[in-house]
Amino acid sequence: MYFPNVVFLIKPWRWLTISKDMLVNDGIRAREVRLIDQNGEQLGIKSKIEALEIAGRVNLDLVLVAPNAKPPVARIMDYGKFKFENQKKEKEARKNQKIITTKEVRLSPTIDEHDFNTKLRNAIKFLEKGDKVKASIRFKGRAITHKEIGQKVLDRFAAECKEVATIESHPKMDGRSMFLVLAPKIEK
Repeated sequence: MYFPNVVFLIKPWRWLTISKDMLVNDGIRAREVRLIDQNGEQLGIKSKIEALEIAGRVNLDLVLVAPNAKPPVARIMDYGKFKFENQKKEKEARKNQKIITTKEVRLSPTIDEHDFNTKLRNAIKFLEKGDKVKASIRFKGRAITHKEIGQKVLDRFAAECKEVATIESHPKMDGRSMFLVLAPKIEK
């Protein structure tokens, strides 16, 4: 039976943890393991019971770090502290990554000059912030018979943005809409 992330207290120093990432203490199924102590020194190949006793003497956990090795490699460490350090590293890595969002600018095939410039200014502002811009044209009624007009508007829009953006996907039809995606230029 499988219990995700369930912890059972076996003895005061020994925990059975069934987790997705690593096997700990009594969760280790191998008969013998290559044992590494808390200082990183190899203690050789020991039986699982011996390894658990050694870990119990120093009041630490026995963690299987390389389950596919022959024999599996187990390390004596404070598993709670190890997990905490890993969570801190992951949180720090997530904090440093930039999330790119896609902003949409809607145009029409018969857009006026002033409206076009306003949409262009907004798109450039989004691109300078580091967001992608999806420029789309929705064809209404019989305007769909003149797709080339929408194509020209999108091409002009991309040409006006070429200073701050690169074209990620060229204009293409999707139902009654035509769109193109612009990505901000990455300066080295």
